[in-house]
Amino acid sequence: VIVSRAIPDVRDGLKPVQRRILFAMYDDLGLTPDAKYAKCAKITGAVTGNYHPHGDSAIYESLVRMAQPGSSRYVLVDGHGNFGDLDNPAAAMRYTEARLARVSMEMLADIGAETVDMRANFDDTRREPIVLPSRVPMLLLNGSTGIAVGMATNIPPHNLTEVLEGTIAKIDNPDLTSKEVMQWIKGPDFASGGVIMGTEGIEEAFETGRGSIPVRGEATIEQIPGSGGRQQRMGIIVTSLPYTVGPEAFAKRVADMVRDEKLTGISDVCDETNRHGIRVVIELKRDAHPDVVLNNLYKFTQLQQSFPVNTLALVRNKKPGAADQFKPMTLPLANILQEFIDHRIEVVT
Repeated sequence: VIVSRAIPDVRDGLKPVQRRILFAMYDDLGLTPDAKYAKCAKITGAVTGNYHPHGDSAIYESLVRMAQPGSSRYVLVDGHGNFGDLDNPAAAMRYTEARLARVSMEMLADIGAETVDMRANFDDTRREPIVLPSRVPMLLLNGSTGIAVGMATNIPPHNLTEVLEGTIAKIDNPDLTSKEVMQWIKGPDFASGGVIMGTEGIEEAFETGRGSIPVRGEATIEQIPGSGGRQQRMGIIVTSLPYTVGPEAFAKRVADMVRDEKLTGISDVCDETNRHGIRVVIELKRDAHPDVVLNNLYKFTQLQQSFPVNTLALVRNKKPGAADQFKPMTLPLANILQEFIDHRIEVVT
């Protein structure tokens, strides 16, 4: 469970199922970014039949997550059809189609040039890569989450430009500490927006590999037209939410708390989210104090919550003749960058 299911490899940032999906799409089906889309059922079948002998629903769920902008900061799969969102599941695999996204080609670059070790698949009929030769440190870019036995990983996503600038700085000066790298990599970059409260949590997470980062959704107090054609009222407009919180679930939670009288001063909650972005409108009662209501929303709902960071990843044992090849380790930021740089040196060489 630890090595071949739940914990990502520090070098390409992928779990085995994700690596096998990308490799099957590239090598078996030729689904490059300029190819025609293929049914997800076909992709799932190729992965199950050739590399990953597990349930097809688990494979399809991994494929869907790699195509959802809300789940992956940089989507690795270009999805066509209803891939769902934080509140709603994706359509069945027989309806949806997919091909590789452009960034995935950077992860697979030079894979045919004997750059990484290959091993036999489960029935010894073909070869699969142990790791991808990835040109980008995907572990930091998309983050990862996984629960193994006796350990778990939870890594937030980061910004591509910041991470690459930090990596280049680390190549130029290998002695940089995690705190020094923070002048390039400021902190996590969540796909759903939100504001990180202070840098204390970020520093702890970057320096030790563990920490808690408080994230708050963005909300403004403004005049809104009252529901039912009534005159203008004060309202709270929520335009971003903490990572992995869906607007529908948030609106329902607020409505439930108003009904149970745990939140006061709210007359109506409306989820107006569309493809242009998150928008939850909370209409206030005439006698309500907007600032008090907003503070209560931060306190009692998912409008503010902490992201627990635990940067656990599989690190290869570099000692010659080492018995257990992979070891799960909690890594500070500088160590993650160094492991990726070592991997790139090996691939290029």
